[in-house]
Amino acid sequence: MNFNHLVLFAALCLSTTAAYYAIFGLVFIFSAATIPIIVMGSILEGSKVITAAWLHRNWSSAPRVLKFYLVIAVAVIMLITSMGIFGFLSRAHIEQQVTQGDNTLEIAELDRRIDIQTSRIDDARNIIKQLDSNVETLIEYDRIRGDDGALAVRERQSDERSDLNAIIEDANENIQELREERSPLLQDQLKLEAEVGPIKYVAELVYGESGDEVIEKAVRGVIILLVFVFDPLAIMLLIAANWGIMNAPPKKRTRKRKNPFRSKSPMVSVDKKSIFRMDG
Repeated sequence: MNFNHLVLFAALCLSTTAAYYAIFGLVFIFSAATIPIIVMGSILEGSKVITAAWLHRNWSSAPRVLKFYLVIAVAVIMLITSMGIFGFLSRAHIEQQVTQGDNTLEIAELDRRIDIQTSRIDDARNIIKQLDSNVETLIEYDRIRGDDGALAVRERQSDERSDLNAIIEDANENIQELREERSPLLQDQLKLEAEVGPIKYVAELVYGESGDEVIEKAVRGVIILLVFVFDPLAIMLLIAANWGIMNAPPKKRTRKRKNPFRSKSPMVSVDKKSIFRMDG
């Protein structure tokens, strides 16, 4: 296999891959007619490759009207292929977001509920501190015994203190449950951010900022670059391979070397009996 055949092989591989993405991208767009779209797309892609090769081989001798139509047909099929590739890659990106899920809203809601429970704990503890402060004030003024003493006041606070401690305990249990519910969502969110990380850095490099809208723009930009280089490169490689094969130098025929020790004269058969007669 020479280099021209290697270029032809690369062109066919690239064209086949582009056809695969394009056909399934069109199937996603016209999902109600899966088999007809696959048949139509396969025939169109094969015809496109053959048409491009035929145009290159017969460009100088083909009628102008025929060349004009075939060029337009190849360009339109390339446009359809590019649309299919764009649809396929866009769907893959959307499915990734749907499957992984952006749990930002759910995590934010759980955080808000955790903050509410934390506020309940803080409020209950502040009230307990006030109750302790009242008892400490009585102790400082040496008012320990009696109906208004520290011991009596502390006794009267027992029910309130029990209620406050119950609030704190209930809030801690709620926080624990909310954190257990938040943990898998946070793990999924971290996985999503890890997968989106490369395109996030690309968005920051190109646009100078990050965010959901900027990331979507970066994803569309990458898809457009892939579409721009995919099918057109396959056609150009096919044309380049045809040009190389058509303009390849003819192979030189190698002549067989003659054996110098081989006699040119025909073999002479010698009769052994006559030799014996001569010797006698």
